[in-house]
Amino acid sequence: MCPLFLLLLLGAAQVGALEIQRRFPSPTPTNNFALDGAAGTVYLAAVNRLYQLSGANLSLEAEAAVGPVADSPLCHAPQLPQASCEHPRRLTDNYNKILQLDPGQGLVVVCGSIYQGFCQLRRRGNISAVAVHFPPAVPPAEPVTVFPSMLNVAANHPNASTVGLVLPPAAGAGGSRLLVGATYTGYGSAFFPRNRSLEDHRFENTPEIAIRSLDARGDLAKLFTFDLNPSDDNILKIKQGAKEQHKLGFVRAFLHPPDPRPNVQSYAYLALNSEARAGDKESQARSLLARICLPRGAGGDAKKLTESYIQLGLQCAGGAGRGDLYSRLVSVFPARELLFAVFERPLGAPAAGAAPAALCAFRFADVQEAIHCARNACFVKPATDVVAVLDSVVQGTGPACESTRIIQLQPEQLDCGAAHLQHPLSVLKPLKATPVFRAPGLTAVAVPSVNNYTVVFLGTVSGRLLKINLNESMQVVSRRVVTVAYGEPVHHIMQFDPADPGYLYLMTSHQMARVKVATCDVHSTCEDCVGAADAYCGWCTLETRCTLQQDCANSSQQHFWTSASEGTSRCPAMTVLPAEIDVRREYQGMILQLSGSLPGLSGMEMACDYGNNIRTVARVPGPAFSHQIAYCNLLPRDRFPPFPPTQDHVNVEMSVRVNGRNIVKTNFTIYDCSRIGQVYPHTACTSCLSTQWPCYWCTQQHACVSNQSRCEASPNLTSPQDCPQILPSPLAPVPTGSSQNILVPLANASFFQGTALECSFGPEEIFEAIWVNESTVRCNQVVLHTTQKSQVYPLSLQLKGRPAQFLDSPDPMMVEVYNCAMGSPDCSQCLGREDLGHFCVWSDGCRLRGPLQPLPGSCPAPEIHLIEPLSGPLDGGTLLTVRGRNLGRRLRDVAHGVWIGSVACEPLADRYTVSEEIVCATGPAPEPFSDVVMVNASKEGRSRERFSYVLPLVHSLEPAMGPKAGGTRITIHGSHLDVGSELQVLVNDTEPCTDLMRAAASISCTAPGGALDAPVPVCVRFERQGCARGNLTFRYMRNPVITAIRPQRSLVSGGRTITVAGERFHMVQNVSMAVHHIGREPTVRGPGARGRQVGSLTASLPLRLFLCLCLSCLSLFFCISPCLSLPASFPLSLCVSPWLSLSLYLYPPGTKGLTSIIAFNPHSTPGGGCGYLWAIKLREVRSLAQGHTASEERSHSISQGKATHPALQIQVGNFNQTIATLQLGGSETAIIVSIVICSILLLLSVVALFVFCTKSRRAERYWQKTLLQMEEMESQIREEIRKGFAELQTDMTDLTKELNRSQGIPFLEYKHFVTRTFFPKCSSLYEERYVLPSQTLNSQGSSPVQETHPLLGEWKIPESCRPNMEEGISLFSSLLNNKHFLIVFVHALEQQKDFVVRDRCNLASLLTVALHSKLEYYTSIMKELLVDLIDASAAKNPKLMLRRTESVVEKMLTNWMSICMYSCLRETVGEPFFLLLCAIKQQINKGSIDAITGKARYTLNEEWLLRENIEAKPRNLNVSFQGCGMDSLSVRAMDTDTLTQVKEKILEAFCKNVPYSQWPRAEDVDLEWFASSTQSYVLRDLDDTSVVEDGRKKLNTLAHYKIPEGASLAMSLTDKKDNTLGRVKDLDTEKYFHLVLPTDELAEPKKSHRQSHRKKVLPEIYLTRLLSTKGTLQKFLDDLFKAILSIREDKPPLAVKYFFDFLEEQAEKRGISDPDTLHIWKTNSLPLRFWVNILKNPQFVFDIDKTDHIDACLSVIAQAFIDACSISDLQLGKDSPTNKLLYAKEIPEYRKIVQRYYKQIHDMTPLSEQEMNAHLAEESRKYQNEFNTNVAMAEIYKYAKRYRPQIMAALEANPAARRTQLQHKFEQVVALMEDNIYECYSEA
Repeated sequence: MCPLFLLLLLGAAQVGALEIQRRFPSPTPTNNFALDGAAGTVYLAAVNRLYQLSGANLSLEAEAAVGPVADSPLCHAPQLPQASCEHPRRLTDNYNKILQLDPGQGLVVVCGSIYQGFCQLRRRGNISAVAVHFPPAVPPAEPVTVFPSMLNVAANHPNASTVGLVLPPAAGAGGSRLLVGATYTGYGSAFFPRNRSLEDHRFENTPEIAIRSLDARGDLAKLFTFDLNPSDDNILKIKQGAKEQHKLGFVRAFLHPPDPRPNVQSYAYLALNSEARAGDKESQARSLLARICLPRGAGGDAKKLTESYIQLGLQCAGGAGRGDLYSRLVSVFPARELLFAVFERPLGAPAAGAAPAALCAFRFADVQEAIHCARNACFVKPATDVVAVLDSVVQGTGPACESTRIIQLQPEQLDCGAAHLQHPLSVLKPLKATPVFRAPGLTAVAVPSVNNYTVVFLGTVSGRLLKINLNESMQVVSRRVVTVAYGEPVHHIMQFDPADPGYLYLMTSHQMARVKVATCDVHSTCEDCVGAADAYCGWCTLETRCTLQQDCANSSQQHFWTSASEGTSRCPAMTVLPAEIDVRREYQGMILQLSGSLPGLSGMEMACDYGNNIRTVARVPGPAFSHQIAYCNLLPRDRFPPFPPTQDHVNVEMSVRVNGRNIVKTNFTIYDCSRIGQVYPHTACTSCLSTQWPCYWCTQQHACVSNQSRCEASPNLTSPQDCPQILPSPLAPVPTGSSQNILVPLANASFFQGTALECSFGPEEIFEAIWVNESTVRCNQVVLHTTQKSQVYPLSLQLKGRPAQFLDSPDPMMVEVYNCAMGSPDCSQCLGREDLGHFCVWSDGCRLRGPLQPLPGSCPAPEIHLIEPLSGPLDGGTLLTVRGRNLGRRLRDVAHGVWIGSVACEPLADRYTVSEEIVCATGPAPEPFSDVVMVNASKEGRSRERFSYVLPLVHSLEPAMGPKAGGTRITIHGSHLDVGSELQVLVNDTEPCTDLMRAAASISCTAPGGALDAPVPVCVRFERQGCARGNLTFRYMRNPVITAIRPQRSLVSGGRTITVAGERFHMVQNVSMAVHHIGREPTVRGPGARGRQVGSLTASLPLRLFLCLCLSCLSLFFCISPCLSLPASFPLSLCVSPWLSLSLYLYPPGTKGLTSIIAFNPHSTPGGGCGYLWAIKLREVRSLAQGHTASEERSHSISQGKATHPALQIQVGNFNQTIATLQLGGSETAIIVSIVICSILLLLSVVALFVFCTKSRRAERYWQKTLLQMEEMESQIREEIRKGFAELQTDMTDLTKELNRSQGIPFLEYKHFVTRTFFPKCSSLYEERYVLPSQTLNSQGSSPVQETHPLLGEWKIPESCRPNMEEGISLFSSLLNNKHFLIVFVHALEQQKDFVVRDRCNLASLLTVALHSKLEYYTSIMKELLVDLIDASAAKNPKLMLRRTESVVEKMLTNWMSICMYSCLRETVGEPFFLLLCAIKQQINKGSIDAITGKARYTLNEEWLLRENIEAKPRNLNVSFQGCGMDSLSVRAMDTDTLTQVKEKILEAFCKNVPYSQWPRAEDVDLEWFASSTQSYVLRDLDDTSVVEDGRKKLNTLAHYKIPEGASLAMSLTDKKDNTLGRVKDLDTEKYFHLVLPTDELAEPKKSHRQSHRKKVLPEIYLTRLLSTKGTLQKFLDDLFKAILSIREDKPPLAVKYFFDFLEEQAEKRGISDPDTLHIWKTNSLPLRFWVNILKNPQFVFDIDKTDHIDACLSVIAQAFIDACSISDLQLGKDSPTNKLLYAKEIPEYRKIVQRYYKQIHDMTPLSEQEMNAHLAEESRKYQNEFNTNVAMAEIYKYAKRYRPQIMAALEANPAARRTQLQHKFEQVVALMEDNIYECYSEA
């Protein structure tokens, strides 16, 4: 279990699922608690204290002190007067061990750890009173004889376990009995005091398990004794010699069932651990469950403990072997039929963190059965491997399980044994269970059963309470969390309130808490309430709120309360008929179809609520349909809401109101066809016929109507393409004011020919239109004007006399009108307009060129007004800006015409402005000079200013050093530093210096952070050229360190001087002190989760800054604390400003330096808690807090004659208060006493100073030692980072060189791509029937690919069955080609509960294959099914649509996308994808790869990262191999490679141009090394020379065999495989290893610190290799993403455009305007449904080997692609997963590419149905006859046969199916096939 899982769980939990109702804090650690349900009381036992609390609010009712007492563990209890003790008794705390309620006798049993485990009987209802004194006295005061066994009840050590259980008295018997289990703490145990005494008073005769008398009303002399006769049978005591092997730790004792029904036996259970033996690594704790019988029925005999005692083991383990075994029991809770238990797997190191833990559940019926089998195996048919007599206890001494005669056991004996049978017993085989839930640090469990859910409450070691809901299959359906007490472990026993099970009591180390198990009112809707899967919460329908069941009226009746187990589908819902209302029709009313959980509404007050206080009457037809159908009057027409100005419809929300509450709501639409012409005047006809409403276009009236009968005789248009419309044609620009005729082509306008039209170019620009023919109109004498440089007019044809009615122009014609006189202030701009089609000429201004005017000539010479900058470096590259007039008509005029003297300046095309501005890059100059700038555009122009080439120089840098953290403001001095257009200052040649400010002689900037304590070069770069000369260096130093802050407290009013001491403060330029999180408690953060407040949240203050002053800048500065508005507690504590009540002792007048002592009560003074001792002088105050002076001293002498009543003021920091006036008087004696006291204080101060100095020197020596160790570690870290940086710089170049682009891409054929994509292993029905056959190698070492999928082969059926089968399949095929049948067929199957997701995916894929030849029909079926899916999703949460593949149509969509995108995949994406795969493999192979674990030096996935510094050296080997068309090659391998890895690299080199399926395998070849001409060796992974380390064999490598560079090897096919190893990665890690021993981390603590430190640094340091690998692969990944998200102009993605338009259309029909929803739909349908599948499974596309490591890298890449397509912000922090952080920087850029791709798709020309059908038909034709459709049909028929009744019922219920008699045709298919198909298939 991942240790971070619990934090992730806490981060994902919802607030409000649990609520802490009450808390009771305990000043001492808590031990036990007990509940008194009848009295509503809670009893709490803590160290030395007992509390009685009210159950409802945990208020204190009574308490008692029970410790500490004088005691010794080596002495008998003082209640045993006859025993003396020579050992000293010390004050000892009393830890409670047993707290049990005995309601029958009105007692509370309290046992503690003092007096050897002494018990008291206290009064129920008053815990402070002792009910029965013990030992008792018998009248007349004669004491009862007391034995040690009566006193030694509980364990006498705080850490030793004890459990107790009050057993009810048997019928007719005396009082209660007490079952006790206590850990042995006597001599030899870890709890026994280590002294020279061998006396063991504690457990001299005390057993581990005992049943004791608790009869307080009977003979008190027998109280706490083993009262049954013989008493020895009522105890269980481990033999002295066996105590070391059987250390029992008790967890809980309980009765089950607690309240048995008549004739049902109740048992007492003990849950305990047999602890592991100390020092034995193989020893593990064993969890045990022991059972003891209670008296059966009235008059039943009380069973002796040993007669019925039997124990069996409990084992909680997963499927991963011993490593997944949770061996130690932590907590148990008995439910009705199950025993829930929390187990933990103890960690090796005590401080390693929370132990892994798991929750398991055991059935009591299995416990009963195991006990029955065990007793039978002992007494009837002895089986030594099933049961044994418990011989480790004294009472188990005797014969083993054996039988000399046949014994017929009675049922009672089978349950509880008998006196004449062997006992006690131990079942040898443990009861096993698999974990239901795993998390670290679980400590407690409690389980109720609620509404078909099992709710599990789990306490944790960190003080949290988890609430987990389990369904009937014990699967987790929801999780919640609440923090009870941060950092305090939850006690292992939790109990529900007996009076109200809605509350849970639990205990932490210092608190008792009452927790409300559910807060349902946080959910406001039914979907939220039921979807939260909280078993306690449900939806109260008529009250429209989320409640507990008991809080909902009539919840016991059906449909009034919907529980979470019913699911969100049972939430109330409603549909309206009709859902779309024509505003011009009259409607009698509306039918409301109600669904979900609704009670009968007959007889209730009902209405339809439309909002704004508009309601109409609603009614139900009768009681029989009152929860299904209702009728409602439509709101009056005059109350219809107004239509929005830009819409032809309005959506209305309607609710059904029952008894004054709106219980369910829905939307319906009111539309108006006649508004379409107003909303879309220029596309009225097209919009009318393409709208979603049933509208008709009246051509004659030019109107859109909802009733076709209103149209006069006119053509009946049915399609938008039939509308009369303008066909766009390009027009040349026309000059302003000129007259011309414009021909307008038309389509479908024959009916309009002759109709009077006008040409409209806007409201004021109307011209005559003349019909030329039925498809052309001429706009006559069009004259348009503009006062702009250019203006575009849209051309429309409107009906004459009807100004708002136009012929449709979906793509309007545009006429550009230009004005030469505007926007061209000079000749170049004027003549340059010729490129735009503007015919202008320059003649005293820009004018229109006449038809007879000659072509324009040249322009005047260029005029240069401004150049900037005026200087630049000699290396060139300066971006020089030249502004002026006539700077060329176009770029080519000045392309080579800008010069600075003899140096060319190259213009930049993207920054050229015609005639006005040129930006050019200066060239290099050989030496400094200055000259004018010349521009030659047929004529030459010169600048007035001169541009200077200069040589910038740098001289010095200050300061020369700074901290590694960065932020130092550095200044660089030099000359000509202000030249050029761009400046960079680089530290260490890579990191830029920020916040640049420069002048001619200096540059200042802020230094970045550094990685090393070393000098680094500083480079000043101009224009991104070389560094300026100067050899500047900046030295990074270790960061300043704060060692102390004095004082550590300050007043809220502020003003106190804070002294900060430390080191290296001389590098600090600015000092400020910040106080963070004032008034906040600690915050817990998980991976990717938001911070959560722990505990009660107090007010949070903003950051406060201190004013600081540097006095000794090397190691000291002072700060003044700020004034704050409330007290808080943080490392610098804040105290409330003092407000004191004073008692003043005054002295005689004339005394100088008079001192007064202030006395105050700290409990009544707010400032008392700060611990201040106040010594006050007149006009002065000293505050001595922890030995530091807190305020200034201002001394004044008061002499006679001065003020008679001087004021006494207190000043502490900023706090200044006058508190009294003084009257002087006194005697000289007080002065002498004061002097003596001061002398003593001075002497004590000197002693304290000496002690402080001594300790300081010791601390300094320790600090120096620690610094040396840290420096050693830092050097290791620096070395690893330096290597990672070098790898990042070199790997990209190396990889690009090594990657062989000429290698052919092994694409799979289309048919194999389809079968692998449609039928992956996880969902194929054929994976068990059809398995790839073993491949036989040919002589060349290759193996041909065999077609094994049934869809690619013949339909194998016997010839005798073929005629009927073929006829039946043909008829069935015709049925599937019937749209009505196929849709009913799919819906009928999806409604079946046992038609699971696997079946749905398989059916969808079979349908795709069967209909592959008719993709257009397949697409229409898919669209209809998608409409149904969209309707279902839109009613709930539309954003969740298409997120998963849970229906047939979703898998059909996946297959459709795969077919349509195959061409794009092969032609566009295939090459970059294959190159990325090759790059990943190449990069992984460059470093070491552990053959056992699979972890590698280079990877993208943190989990597969080899976190070791394995030095690997490359070896170039000369290999010969007769295979794959080549004889010999040089192959590169690593000396750390195993021989199998070497073989794989050799095979890859030889077979790189051969598909992987034809490669030989590594186990099929032998590798031989020719060490010399006479010696050769066969190289294997394991042989006799293999090295053994720590009991494990190390796999042989090239380094093991010492194979040199350039060695000669031969590889050949072997006749027999070497199967001694199998696959290397499947080897047992306990026996073998490759690079890293799995036990390295465990063995590390045993080595010296220096040895271990030299071997390892922090494992996280190697995470830099992830960045190295990422940087190397980045280009290939970018190329792949761009290929996926780009559109080729020659082959646009027609299918994507078509489907995205379909989604937008469906969203518009349903009024979904949220762009995020549409983005999610598109993302779910293409990138996440198709591309992510391809990215994760390259073997679907290529014939390659996808290794586990490549799969892990592809998972990271696929996650980055998913994040790029998401619209939610990534909440990443330092604790986020590395795999998400790796590409976090690139995700925003990728998102822009995705959004641009979606926009490009949106902007594409829409496809008509005909165009798409033609495209699909072409796709079908391309791959026809690839598949055997008969096989697919036969498989589909099996589903039809399986669900025949349901399909027939669905066909009968469908009107269209009945009308075409589809059910009869289906029966014909069944008649033809059902008698033959299964028989024939069995024969085949």
